[in-house]
Amino acid sequence: MTIKRGTPLIAALAATLLLSACSSPDTDDRRVTDGRTSQWDKNAGAPEASAFMNVTAPKAATEVKGAVQINPQEDIHLLSFVTSEKNAEGIARDLRSEEPLKANKADFAPDGELFKHLGLAEPQTLKGARSAGVCPPCVKDDRRKKVQWIDIYVQALKDDQARVYLKAF
Repeated sequence: MTIKRGTPLIAALAATLLLSACSSPDTDDRRVTDGRTSQWDKNAGAPEASAFMNVTAPKAATEVKGAVQINPQEDIHLLSFVTSEKNAEGIARDLRSEEPLKANKADFAPDGELFKHLGLAEPQTLKGARSAGVCPPCVKDDRRKKVQWIDIYVQALKDDQARVYLKAF
C-alpha cells in the first residue's frame, strides 16, 4: 500500500473541520460566550431575578431594577428596589440568614461593577449600608433550592425608606 504525500495533512484538516462543525454553538442559546467572558442577558430583568431568588419586591416598592449576568460558571442575578425600612428588614429576615443585618464599612467592590449595570452604586461601597449573606441550602430553605448564595444590602434613605440590593447565584 502506498500513501501519497500530503494525505495525513488532508486527513487532519478534514477531522478538524468535522469536529468544529459538530461543536459549533447554537447562536440562539443565551449562554453562548467565548467561555471566558460574561455577558448581560438582554431578555432578563427584575422579574427573572426575582423569580430565581424567590424574593418579591413589595407592591409599593419603587425603582425596581434587575438583571442577569450570564457567566461561564454560574449566573449572577441582581435585584434592587426602594421600599420602607420595615419592608427591607422583613425581606432580610425572610432570607433566614444566621446573622442579622450588620453595618459594614464602605469598601471597594470586589465583584467588579455589577450594580453599575443597573445605574446604581455598588452596595459594598456605600457608607452605612447594612448587609447579610445566606446559603439557602445550608439553612434548609427549600423555597430557594437552586440558589447557592444571596447577599442582601440595605441602604437607609430619608423618610423611613431604604434601598434593597440583592445579589444571588
